[in-house]
Amino acid sequence: MSNFEQFHFDFYQSNYTIDDQEEGYNSYGSNENLSGSRKSQTGEQPPASAFAPSEMLLSSQSYTGQILQPTYSPDTLSHLSYADGFDEEPPLLEELGINFEHIWQKTLTVLNPMKPADGSIMNETDLTGPMVFCLALGATLLLAGKVHFGYVYGVSAIGCLAMHALLNLMSVPGVSHGCVASVLGYCLLPMVILSSSAVIFSLQGILGTLLALFIIGWCSLSASKIFTSALAMEGQQLLIAYPCALLYGLFALLTVF
Repeated sequence: MSNFEQFHFDFYQSNYTIDDQEEGYNSYGSNENLSGSRKSQTGEQPPASAFAPSEMLLSSQSYTGQILQPTYSPDTLSHLSYADGFDEEPPLLEELGINFEHIWQKTLTVLNPMKPADGSIMNETDLTGPMVFCLALGATLLLAGKVHFGYVYGVSAIGCLAMHALLNLMSVPGVSHGCVASVLGYCLLPMVILSSSAVIFSLQGILGTLLALFIIGWCSLSASKIFTSALAMEGQQLLIAYPCALLYGLFALLTVF
């Protein structure tokens, strides 16, 4: 029996004292104070100006106008000046490289072989006029019962490549593909006149042959004149006119026959 009492006493005996309880209570209180201070810090609402943009604050503080009469700031003036700058931009056609004045001058130069050509204008790679004249030539041939659009485009492409190679061999500064195509295309305008006359009467005769030879000489003379003025090839106009006459002779054969 004494052994059981001794075991019971040893089982419930511990080293827990009142001092340890007070220290634990104090530490628990300090933790609660710390957490409470954190909650109070996080629970405080920030000022309303913390999330407001600086531009709104400045505009609200510096606004001195009246209702329906706002004051203009330097930013609004800069936006207005930028919007007014659109009026000073060049037209869309000029940005695309389509200048009707230059097209008209080139057309007049081709129509008048004796008129001196402006080299600065003729050296441009303008393909608007040549495309129009190629379509006009194909359309007039179509009206005459000849579907030769493929021949027109094929002969034009091969002729431009051949003339480009020949002119680069003959001239010192050289020439671009666009310039050659532009000049040859503009000088195709007299050939459109020949194909238009083929709609009215037949060219398979003496009159048609003479008219075709005249148109070939007209086209080759205009093209050689423009090439010599644009590439500074004085004294070589006849040398350039010969291959041009061969090229426009092919178009004349398509038109006559």
